[in-house]
Amino acid sequence: MTHTTKAALEGGPHDLPERIVSVPAPGADLKIPFRGGYEHFKITTRHQETPEGSLPVYEWWERTEIPG
Repeated sequence: MTHTTKAALEGGPHDLPERIVSVPAPGADLKIPFRGGYEHFKITTRHQETPEGSLPVYEWWERTEIPG
């Protein structure tokens, strides 16, 4: 049985297409590809009520560019 953990994203670009995303490993930092770079999110101690239930909140903390 596969269990997919999801998280709510807070901060970062206002036009980021998804605000509820799958998390590869609970508590791991997230790196979301967006516009030729990556948006980085770190877990917080907060949870947010969403249509998918109470999800951990990950907060944006930096952007890195994809070389090329």
